[in-house]
Amino acid sequence: MKKIDGVIFDMDGLLFDTELIYYESTQKIADAMNFPYDKELYLQFLGVSDEEVQENYHRIFQDFGKERVEEFIQRSYEDTYQVFESGKVPLKEGVLELLDYLDELEIPRIVASSNVRPAIELLLDGAGIKERFSGIVSSEDVTRAKPDPEIFKKALTVLGTNAADTLIFEDSFHGVTAADAAGIPVIMVPDLLAPSDEIKEKTLEIFESLKQVPTYLQK
Repeated sequence: MKKIDGVIFDMDGLLFDTELIYYESTQKIADAMNFPYDKELYLQFLGVSDEEVQENYHRIFQDFGKERVEEFIQRSYEDTYQVFESGKVPLKEGVLELLDYLDELEIPRIVASSNVRPAIELLLDGAGIKERFSGIVSSEDVTRAKPDPEIFKKALTVLGTNAADTLIFEDSFHGVTAADAAGIPVIMVPDLLAPSDEIKEKTLEIFESLKQVPTYLQK
C-alpha cells in the first residue's frame, strides 16, 4: 500500500454500531403508530441524508397524511437520540486500533457523514474520540447527499489532500458509490448489507472489520 496523506471516515455503521439502533427505534414507533414498516424498507436508505429519508417517508406514507408522517419521523428520532444520549452506542471493532495506527503515522483524518452535525458530535464526544479527528463534514455542509460525491469532495478541501493520496472508509453502498464518483480510493467494511459485485468493483479492498486495516496499510 502506498503512502496516504489523509483519511476520510464515514460514521454510522462504520465508526459506530448505530444502524441497528436507527432501525429498532423506527420500527418501534412504526409499530406503535401502525405504519407498514420493516427492515427491508429501512435498508433501502442506508447511507443517505436524514433529509432524503424524510422525503421518502412522506412519499411512501402519504396516505397517512403529512402531520402523522411528521409525528412518525419526530418520535423515531427522539427515541434514537435517547439511546445516543445514554452512551450505550458501541464503537465498531477496530476503530481505536486504527486511530492509534494513524496517530503513529501522523496521518490526518476527518469524518464525512450524511448525518447531522449535532448527532455526529454527540457520538464522537460520547466515545471520547472527537479530538482525534481534525474536522467534520456533515449533511448540513452539502446540498446533495451520497451517492453524490459532493460530501467527499468537500472533505478533500477540508483535509487539503489530493484524491489519489486519500483513503475513504465506508460501510454502505451509497458511500462507496460516492467515493468512486469522487475518484478517491475506498475500503469497505460492510455493516448490514453484503456488497454486490458492482460495489466490490468500486472498492480497493473489503474487510470484515477496521481491525484488519493497519496490517493491510503496512504492506
